[in-house]
Amino acid sequence: MTVRQFLNQAIAELAPVSPTPRLDAEVLAMHVCALTRSALYAHPDRGCNPEQEQRLRALIARRKQGEPVAYLTGRREFWSLELSVSAATLIPRPETELLVEQALTHIPQGAAWTVADLGTGCGAIALALAHERPTCRVIATDNAQAALDLARENATALGLTHVAFRHGNWFEPLTGELFDMVVSNPPYVPRGDPHLTRGDVRFEPASALAGGADGLDAIRRIAAHAKDHLKPGGWLLLEHGYDQAGSVNAILRRAGYRDIACHRDLAGHDRVTTCRAGPRT
Repeated sequence: MTVRQFLNQAIAELAPVSPTPRLDAEVLAMHVCALTRSALYAHPDRGCNPEQEQRLRALIARRKQGEPVAYLTGRREFWSLELSVSAATLIPRPETELLVEQALTHIPQGAAWTVADLGTGCGAIALALAHERPTCRVIATDNAQAALDLARENATALGLTHVAFRHGNWFEPLTGELFDMVVSNPPYVPRGDPHLTRGDVRFEPASALAGGADGLDAIRRIAAHAKDHLKPGGWLLLEHGYDQAGSVNAILRRAGYRDIACHRDLAGHDRVTTCRAGPRT
């Protein structure tokens, strides 16, 4: 079977179940056959050996059941960084890059800030910030040891040695420490949201997605405790759902934060809220 034949068959099989059948098929072909995208297009009549063909068919069968392509390949790009991912972690989304962008607008080049990333998952946010601000010290926490192990592996693979990893829930591993900035992409989907039982999301860890009855449990907890870990004027940045900006603003305002602002992603959706801590009392 040639690469062209595989792509044609795979696209036809995936079309009823995937919104991106061609992209899925191409990514899987590149993964199994060790091809770049340019090589895929330049040599579509290249043959697949029997082992590659067997692996491709197995991956297509899994994709037809809804399993995310990122889990099938074990890889996902975020902020131009190639990251390992697994079913133990949320798959990094393009919209989360807005959180990184907003953080970088506040962290000066060459600054020796200390930054905490809460619920780091595969480490996407922490590693992107460490990559862009090599003079900063980044500490990433996660309650899932498997996720933390994967994040540490990603840091090692990228040569990012100024990132520390702590096991524990939110601020629990950071007792007594103060930060210039705290960032988080916490679970914020309401528990009963039907999207949790549809599509690729079904395969991702529910603990990284569902945030209680209204989706805001984790955000309330982070807002309540971040004040004890931020230096005066320190920044808190939170990703949240497209329809949660008003509620997040109210939570932060009641908790005493200032300079609260919401920022929209490329789709025009409210996605990231930034704010600053007041003077320590």
